[in-house]
Amino acid sequence: MRTPISVTAFVPLALALAAGTAAAQQQQVKPPIAQYWIDLSTHTFAGMPEMPGMPTIPGMPGGGGSNTWGMARAMGMGRHMDLALYTRNKPSGSDATHTIPPGLGLGPSLPLVPVKAVPVTREPGDTTPDRPTEKPPRLLIYWGCGAVVRPGQPRVIDLAGDPAEMGRAMGGRYAPDRGARATPGYSLWPNERNHSSVPRDASLVGEHSIAGEGVPAGMRFAIDQAHDLMPAIELSSTGELSDSVALKWQPVRGALAQYLHAMGSVGDDLVLWSSAETPDTGMGLFDYLSRTTIERWVREKVLLPASQTDCAVPKGIFAGGKEDGAMLRMIAYGPELNLAHPPRPADPRTPWEPDWAVRLRVKASTMAMLGADIASSAGEAPTPGRAAGSPDASKAAGAQRSTEQPAAEPAQGSIPGLPGVKPADLLRGIFGR
Repeated sequence: MRTPISVTAFVPLALALAAGTAAAQQQQVKPPIAQYWIDLSTHTFAGMPEMPGMPTIPGMPGGGGSNTWGMARAMGMGRHMDLALYTRNKPSGSDATHTIPPGLGLGPSLPLVPVKAVPVTREPGDTTPDRPTEKPPRLLIYWGCGAVVRPGQPRVIDLAGDPAEMGRAMGGRYAPDRGARATPGYSLWPNERNHSSVPRDASLVGEHSIAGEGVPAGMRFAIDQAHDLMPAIELSSTGELSDSVALKWQPVRGALAQYLHAMGSVGDDLVLWSSAETPDTGMGLFDYLSRTTIERWVREKVLLPASQTDCAVPKGIFAGGKEDGAMLRMIAYGPELNLAHPPRPADPRTPWEPDWAVRLRVKASTMAMLGADIASSAGEAPTPGRAAGSPDASKAAGAQRSTEQPAAEPAQGSIPGLPGVKPADLLRGIFGR
């Protein structure tokens, strides 16, 4: 007599067979021999006309008109392009050349120069004086677009206590860094041989090629209009700090999502506000994001959809603060382009080892001082009063340099998403201590 067998008895066997099949079909992927990074950014001060080759904000990385690598991740005024190359065939760094299209306006090509190791020395007996003990401020976090403060706000974080807790509180949500590094082994532009500013009307659309020591032959690729430099954000602001501040902007070509963030000091407290629907400090969101991350955070209402063109800062949250008011930052996230040669085989049984790969990222950002009317067009002159270019704008630049740094290895205890920036230093910069 045949013994009946339950169907459920076959489930473990079926799952095991399926797992084995999936493992057998998983494609073997090796890293490319040469990897190339292109970061593009457009940054303005709201109400200030965008100028070709405009110097960066004084005191910030690359200030005083010097175009340095890392500015495409910082908030230097103007248009910036960071180029970085790494090739396994030349691990010490390749002396290479990037041939560019005429529309970029920087000549026929750009040199890629290997990063040199810089020894760190310290003079005998050199000591750093201890800073006086200060009363740690509180963080008051507000969130969401709207004319009035919502029930349950603000979220209050007391910064007294464990420094690690302070770092976690200031960090909040962020995307892990996927950028290149200004460390030996990489070859960069801008560099000491060529640090020309990117013109306002520059375009990367067209054919590009990379050649040099250890670079695979035939490294050529094209960039289309959809992945070109983004236009400047045209932001307007109306309303006193004692009222709700209305923010409006023109749709940004190429933007996939947007995010706004403001900060200011009121008494001994640091007040933060963001356009998100989540109570996050938002300090780690001013960077490039992948399309997958952008789409997920739009669904979670962390980022504003690209179709939205207005927002309001709740009434009075920055009232009674220091005379330099509150600083607003806005970012528009552009698309990411990933290219590789040869293309990935469709058959998962065929291993894939690209000769080279290129990743291009794009973003646009702007900043403004809240509490003064600002014209909506990036090409118009600033509105009289406390607008771009005024002494207050210079104060904003001083506070901003504490929160934005070029790409670097994250320091121990730094804020996630802001490599090398420690919470205590950020607070000292904002409060002028």
